[in-house]
Amino acid sequence: MLINKVEICGVNTSKLPVLKNSVMRELFSKMQQGDDAARDELINGNLRLVLSVIQRFTNRGEYVDDLFQVGCIGLIKAIDNFDLGQNVKFSTYAVPMIIGEIRRYLRDNNTIRVSRSLRDIAYKALQIRDGLINKNSCEPSVNEIAKELNVPREEIVFALDAIQEPVSLFEPIYHDGGDPIFVMDQIGDEKNIDSNWLEMISVKEAMDKLMPREKHILSLRFFEGKTQMEVAEEIGISQAQVSRLEKAALSHMRKYV
Repeated sequence: MLINKVEICGVNTSKLPVLKNSVMRELFSKMQQGDDAARDELINGNLRLVLSVIQRFTNRGEYVDDLFQVGCIGLIKAIDNFDLGQNVKFSTYAVPMIIGEIRRYLRDNNTIRVSRSLRDIAYKALQIRDGLINKNSCEPSVNEIAKELNVPREEIVFALDAIQEPVSLFEPIYHDGGDPIFVMDQIGDEKNIDSNWLEMISVKEAMDKLMPREKHILSLRFFEGKTQMEVAEEIGISQAQVSRLEKAALSHMRKYV
């Protein structure tokens, strides 16, 4: 588990430094003047960001060391592209870049392989989407993207779906009063709608009208998933008798359901 792992890629995570914002700005100024030592210090001083991000991805069966290395690539890109003139904290800028780098790695190394041509269409579609947003200041439709790319709408939809990364049901969407709201909290459960509850109550009441042996046979068959032969062996009668009793019990239940 990551939580118990102190050394990752030869880095002792328990001794990672934390840089104050004033120190960070000073180091960025030096780095942008060509000071490589300041750049190295910025990288080492922000490795905790990488560590915090990769904990979101540790349930996917990937090696922590691999995720850490990929996250460091995202961190380095963020450091090299950070604009001191923007009124934003470095962590706010860097975390999405680290996450994006890790997601690209997971997508490209996914066991579900997506063809190169399909990925190319998807990436071009995303570039055109960004261009249209900048131009029109609104989200373009799939039809507009397809027209710009001169590709059928269906291919655009299929390509974009193909590169989507699977999301865990336990992925937090946002926090409400300190408690995380997960993806699974936003998904409807069609099995537990009111009509199904009423049906279950009706079935239970109908089964209560049966003789004990008939009730036992239906419980074994339809709630425990056993075959008629398995039921016959368990209660010590023939499979033909089980079949007759089952049919009679179901016929009797239909009067009450």
